Amino acid sequence: MQIGYVFPGQGAQAVGMLADLRAEFAHLDERLNQASSILDEDLVALISNGPEERLNETETTQPVMLATSVALFEVWHQAGGADPSAVAGHSLGEYSALTAAGVFDFEDAIALVHERGKLMQAAVPKGEGAMAAVLGLELDELSAICNDVEGVVTPANINSPGQVVIAGAATSVQAVIDQVLAEGDKRKRVVPLDVSVPSHCELMAPAADGVEQLLADVTMNDPSCPIYQNVDAASTMNVSEIRDRLIRQLTAPVRWADCATAMVANDCETLIECGPGKVLTGLARRIDRSIDCKAIGTIDDFNAALEAVA
Repeated sequence: MQIGYVFPGQGAQAVGMLADLRAEFAHLDERLNQASSILDEDLVALISNGPEERLNETETTQPVMLATSVALFEVWHQAGGADPSAVAGHSLGEYSALTAAGVFDFEDAIALVHERGKLMQAAVPKGEGAMAAVLGLELDELSAICNDVEGVVTPANINSPGQVVIAGAATSVQAVIDQVLAEGDKRKRVVPLDVSVPSHCELMAPAADGVEQLLADVTMNDPSCPIYQNVDAASTMNVSEIRDRLIRQLTAPVRWADCATAMVANDCETLIECGPGKVLTGLARRIDRSIDCKAIGTIDDFNAALEAVA
């Protein structure tokens, strides 16, 4: 059986996440402790006790999500899970996917995404940017609304048919929300996202040069399998292409629906979601109900998925 591994991004984190798995597999906290030594912050305590506000700060969320997602992939593999036939990650999760595929060393990846998070946080003053999930509206119609609004606002995460996240200046995002809801159509809903930066829009351009330098300075190895990247949903095993797409990812939309369908079209029979929560598993159902995606973020789900794909 060919297995694709998918890794969630920011927004999947929560205080207390992976508690039952961390109690079962010491490796999870071992990886968190490694990351803690790099960040000089106790991530085990933060995940266990909060505060939630600190966990949700981009410069912290990124290394926390990478550490837990990669460690969960490693635990799964140690338990008998198959080698990946392909990998992909949603937004920040692309770095987790690349680490799982051997492109980045774990400790290098933690330092890299921590610095990336700081660059992104510095690009837009807190409160001046925003993101919101728009449900019940197709991409073309939502794009047209964004184009009609003054200021920076654009589709940022193309997650599934009828679910697109927008990002941009806070006032412009609010203007789009107001237009979407103006007709009173109950099929259209908007969910503001609790994020500290507006990712994947042109407001992240100031961070791009810094990330380009970070990627120039870090060792990148050939991946063990193809990676489907966010900016174009195309697979590659070429390090230069991977680096270029990571830089472009800062300001370009995440084409997640296309990534998932491309992995399945290229013979990944099952996708395994490595990380807390079930965000990507839920999106898979919205993208195409025939996609077999299994979350492993609880001990029960982990064991059930392992038995199913054994």
